[in-house]
Amino acid sequence: MMDGFESLGKIFNVSLIYATFRASTPIIYAALCAAITQQANILNIGTEGIMLVGAFTAVAISYFTGSWLLGVVVAMLAGALIAMLMALGHIKYNSEICAIGMGINLFAIAITKFLMKVLFNTNGTFSDPKIIPIPRVHLLFLENIPILNQLLNDWCFTEWFVILFIIILQFVFYKTVWGLRLRAVGQFPMAAQTAGIHVNAVKYQAMLISGLIGGLAGAHLSLGYSAQFVENMTNNRGFMGVAAMYFGGANPGLTAVGCLLFGFSDSVGARLQAYGIPAQFVLMMPYLVTVIVLAISMIIKISAARKKESSVITN
Repeated sequence: MMDGFESLGKIFNVSLIYATFRASTPIIYAALCAAITQQANILNIGTEGIMLVGAFTAVAISYFTGSWLLGVVVAMLAGALIAMLMALGHIKYNSEICAIGMGINLFAIAITKFLMKVLFNTNGTFSDPKIIPIPRVHLLFLENIPILNQLLNDWCFTEWFVILFIIILQFVFYKTVWGLRLRAVGQFPMAAQTAGIHVNAVKYQAMLISGLIGGLAGAHLSLGYSAQFVENMTNNRGFMGVAAMYFGGANPGLTAVGCLLFGFSDSVGARLQAYGIPAQFVLMMPYLVTVIVLAISMIIKISAARKKESSVITN
């Protein structure tokens, strides 16, 4: 019995909090990337591909220039370029956004694999001391506070930024004129157009910002979360972000909570492997959580729709 409690203590301890947040951060960026377009009623399935291209671009630029900041900026621009190509196909030519998104995801896998062979003459994984990672923030005043030092010190710069970005996006969506227009375009496009809002322009803006954040998500994954590029290293984090976005109803704060569920399952799963849990079960956990999150979000939506219908009938 005591051995069991000791094992649980090693799995569920203070370090699990940061491990959960660290694993959640790339998913949070991906989810916010999808949330921005979802507010304009555009389902950005291409988040996965945008992230993957951003991850490769960040590593390549960091390697060749020795600047992590330039790597991040160019990765964001690459993500924006892909997002605008998606926007052009969907908004101007009225193509199905899901089909475009899946095409982008497949293209990203192929182009990054091809470029890794051409530029670095390698397959699978590319790592090199010349790759400059995103720096970590060391807070001296926390060194003498054991628990806070373990929880909050030596975070990657982009891990701190994602917290600020959630707050900024929450404010922009619900407290600014642009946020009101974005939500109006997504929920009542005809009414928004009648009110003088240029619907397509707002959608293009949403896709552009989404691409920038998707590129940042990829840059964090390859230069912050790690310091290398691995083929298909996004590992479905983009899709997890979309699932979390549905769970949170495209609300930045609630969406981040959904992402933390994925990060928690990933972190716990990694620790369980040390205690003889089969690797197949551990690898299955994030996808199992994805299904559960989507099921919960659908139940909530159906329940809300029924309440709305009953209130209309009553009135």
